[in-house]
Amino acid sequence: MRGLRRSGEAMQHPRVAYFPDSFHEVNGVAHTSRQLVSFAGRHQRPMLCVRAAAAQGESESGSASACGSVQVLELPRGRSAIRVEKDLSFDPLFGRHLNAVRRALEHFQPQVIHITGPSELGFAGAYFAWEMGVPLAASWHTNVHEYAARRLESWSRRLPGGLARGLEGGVQLAAWHSAGAFYRLARVLYAPNAELCAQLQAATGRTCHLMQRGVDTTLFSPARRRRAADDTTLRLGYVGRLSVEKNVALLIEVERELFARGIRDVEFVIVGHGDEQARLRAGLRQAQFTGVLRGEALADAYAAMDLLVFPSHTDTFGNVVLEALASGVPAVVTPDGGPKFIVRHGETGLVARDADFGAAVALLAETVTLRQRMGQAARSYAEGCSWDAVFERVYEGYARAAEGRGEAVWQI
Repeated sequence: MRGLRRSGEAMQHPRVAYFPDSFHEVNGVAHTSRQLVSFAGRHQRPMLCVRAAAAQGESESGSASACGSVQVLELPRGRSAIRVEKDLSFDPLFGRHLNAVRRALEHFQPQVIHITGPSELGFAGAYFAWEMGVPLAASWHTNVHEYAARRLESWSRRLPGGLARGLEGGVQLAAWHSAGAFYRLARVLYAPNAELCAQLQAATGRTCHLMQRGVDTTLFSPARRRRAADDTTLRLGYVGRLSVEKNVALLIEVERELFARGIRDVEFVIVGHGDEQARLRAGLRQAQFTGVLRGEALADAYAAMDLLVFPSHTDTFGNVVLEALASGVPAVVTPDGGPKFIVRHGETGLVARDADFGAAVALLAETVTLRQRMGQAARSYAEGCSWDAVFERVYEGYARAAEGRGEAVWQI
C-alpha cells in the first residue's frame, strides 16, 4: 500500500485526508477545522475529513457522506472515552475503527494526510501515513505542554512552592519533548504564530508554515450593536472555555481592582462553559453567564461588549480575540501565547501582564475616547483577515509535501 497515488492527478490541489482532533465542539481547533473543510468544498479541493461524531455512543460503525469535493467519515467515540473537556473526550478504544478508516483512505487515495495533534484521530492519521507511504502534515493548535502543567496546579498547589514549581516545570518540559517527537513524524508543520513556528522548527528540524486564523467580518460586526443611548454600563466580555489553563480566575481580581478604583458601573459577560464556572459565579459580584453561544447570538454578544478581557497564557492564536476586534471591540490580553500577535498594543487594545491587567482594563474603562478609537482600529485590522487567504497558504504547504520537496517521509 506504500506510495498510493492517483495517476495523472494535477498536483496543484493535492488530495488531502484531514484528521482533526476536534470538529463539532466549541474550541479553536474545531472552528478552524470547520472553516478548512468549508474552504475545500467552496473551492472544489478534494478532501476526506475523518473525524469523531458529534455525540458519544456504543455503535461500532461510523457514517460516511459526501458533498461535492469533500467526503466525510464520522466515527463515534464509545462510552469508554475519557473526558478531557466538557464537550471533548479521548477514546482509548478508537482502534476498533481502523478498518473503516483504511477502507475510506484506499478509496480516496490521499496525496497528503493532515493531523492536528496527538489525539486518537492524530495517532490514526500518522499510522496510515506511515502504512501507505503518504506525506504527513501536522498542525499545532494547542499548547499541550502548558495545558499539562496548568492542569497539574490543582494538585501541586498543596506542595511547597519550590517543589510545586519544579514539578510543573518538569511536566511541561517532558510534554514539550514528547510533542516534539510526535510532530517530527511530519514532513511539514503548521502553527498559528511565528513564535511557535520557530520553536517547532528548532525542536523538530521540519519546515513550519503559518496557519493563522481568519474571521467572518459580515457576521462579526459593530453594526450589530443595539444598546440604548443611555446605557452607560461598562460591559467586559470573556468568551471561551472556563478552565484553569485559560487563567479565568484573574477576572475576579480585575473586578476587585475596578471596584477599588471606584469603577462600579460594570458588568462581566461570560460566554462559555467549563470547570471554573462555579468559582467565577462565586467570585464575580456583577456578571451574567450566557453559556455557550454560536452564530448570530454570539455575534450579538460581542457587539454589545465594550471591551474583551482575555487573560489566557496558553492560547496559540485566540479566535475569540479576532472575532471581538471584527465586532469593533478592543481587547486586553497577556504577553504570552498567540493573542499578543493579534492585538496591537495601544492601537487595537492593550497587552498586559497579570499584575497590570486590572490597571489596563481600568485605563480603557475610564478613557472612553481611547476605547472608541481602538474599536475603530480593531475593525479595520480584522477586515484585512480572511479565511480564504489563510487556507491558500495552507495548500501551498500541502503542495510542497505532495511534490516531495524537503525532508524525506518518516525521517526520524
